[in-house]
Amino acid sequence: MLDKARHLLQHTYGYSRFRSNQEAIIGSALAGRDSLVLMPTGGGKSLCYQIPALVRPGMGIVVSPLIALMQDQVSALKQLGINAAFLNSTLDENTRQQLASDISRGDIDLLYVAPERLMQPRTLDWLARFDISLIAIDEAHCVSQWGHDFRADYLLLDQLRRVFPRVPRMALTATATPATRVEIVERLALDNPAQFVNSFDRPNIRYSVQARQDGRKQLIRFLTRHRDCAGIIYCLSRKRVEALAAWLTARSLTALPYHAGLPASLRQHNLERFLAEDGVIIVATIAFGMGIDKPDVRFVVHMDLPKSMEAYYQETGRAGRDGEPADAWMVYGLNDVVQLSQMVEQGDADERFKRNERGKLDALLGWCETTDCRRQSLLGYFSETLDAPCGNCDTCLAPPATWDATLAARKLLSCVYRSGQRFGAVHVLDVLLGRESDKVRQHGHQRLSTFGIGKDLSEQRWRSVIRQLLVRGYLMSDASAFGALKLTEAARPLLRGEQSLNLRQDTEPETPTRASRSQRNGHIDQNDRDIWDALRQERKQIADEDGIAPYRVFHDATLMEMMELRPTTRGELLHINGVGEAKLDKYGDRFLAVIRRFEQ
Repeated sequence: MLDKARHLLQHTYGYSRFRSNQEAIIGSALAGRDSLVLMPTGGGKSLCYQIPALVRPGMGIVVSPLIALMQDQVSALKQLGINAAFLNSTLDENTRQQLASDISRGDIDLLYVAPERLMQPRTLDWLARFDISLIAIDEAHCVSQWGHDFRADYLLLDQLRRVFPRVPRMALTATATPATRVEIVERLALDNPAQFVNSFDRPNIRYSVQARQDGRKQLIRFLTRHRDCAGIIYCLSRKRVEALAAWLTARSLTALPYHAGLPASLRQHNLERFLAEDGVIIVATIAFGMGIDKPDVRFVVHMDLPKSMEAYYQETGRAGRDGEPADAWMVYGLNDVVQLSQMVEQGDADERFKRNERGKLDALLGWCETTDCRRQSLLGYFSETLDAPCGNCDTCLAPPATWDATLAARKLLSCVYRSGQRFGAVHVLDVLLGRESDKVRQHGHQRLSTFGIGKDLSEQRWRSVIRQLLVRGYLMSDASAFGALKLTEAARPLLRGEQSLNLRQDTEPETPTRASRSQRNGHIDQNDRDIWDALRQERKQIADEDGIAPYRVFHDATLMEMMELRPTTRGELLHINGVGEAKLDKYGDRFLAVIRRFEQ
């Protein structure tokens, strides 16, 4: 059966060989064994379940959490000549009846279905009548009640073992710590699964974090390096999403908002533009992104802190799925630290849950402030070791300076203590900088010994000190007291002069430079610019004619290979990665005609 799998890979999908451990994963499924697959976004997870589902007799079922993801995957499979369909709430009665008829006749190879629809008794009883080749549970981390994308419907999927006892099940995710892996296996009732844990490393992504000074100005400076590129910008609130999208649009950028509060028709319209057009930026809350299979997203920006390292990894993983260079860029500041700390402490969750959330937030904040290689720290969170610094993150490319902040920290901690540990950062800064605000005079804090002792540093520098003392655990923000700063036990030896402290020096870093292995976009050699533009124009014309996204015709990486190798026959074109027989028949002659124009 593996020979048939290799044949499908080459002739249907258009790839000459499997990547990483795809073949071992497929072989396990073909042998009928359950499996847990951890593979980074863009690593080729979908092939791991699609190919064995097609090779084994019967119809494959893919459990998918989002309608957009189902539709995108089904569209891609149909482009390859594979009979795929989805079953969800968007189908009208006539379409559902036609789908049921197609399944009964054995005309569907892969069926995508949401967990809440699949686990309805009627649906389960009906599907149990057919031969099922494989059940794939995508985004399996959604089963984790400690996770960032928890979906209660996933907790019912353990019943699949009873309903389909001889059908292999494959759980797949890009994001899972060792503890989450155990939880996935238990909650899905996987039967002694083979576990395949690929590297979490995405070496094509450059990780950068800056202290927020003027966030929008910093963003514009970053975006000048990504003109005409697709990207995603995440904000914490819907209001910030809409304001930032409007601000970017006023500066001649194509920026569209996306959040759950927008009308469904507008969300869909903005999503379709993002998928179909080049150079569109989506400004979104975290409601956007899961399952968005757009390969040429060149950057993911966080204008606010995400909620955890898992969330950050998942969200930044939407960049550079094609393997070409991409950026994960973030700004954050003191307000983020206080706000997220308060969000953890507020609400009705039990203390065990809050303790877990505090741990995740501490890990994220520690990663933001690290002076070591970011990639080593990120991979370490997922229990993976990178032997040497990566050379492709901000701390490797422009190592941060540190400064002796012992005296400054003592001044600040003393000011917090002497003002009664009842006030937030704004008031403490007023006292430190000697500003007689109404609140300072109301409480008589202009008479404190610490009033004005911090005039040697700027407010921005003091905010950096507070932020880093919070992250390092010398201070805490008390959510029950409206964010009042309070000293922790760790502050005592520092105040007593028993300990020194070096802090990261926040500066506006120069744009790090690094030789790129990619020629894409602005890095195309001038001699190749005309053919590159012509290939992209032909792809856009075909996409418009077929009503699909351009990358559904061919990925940028495939066009890049065409440009570099200049195939002139159908046989040569078939050897280009991403060109299978179905796409060769549909599009091959048109792209060959473009290439031949430049060979004359």
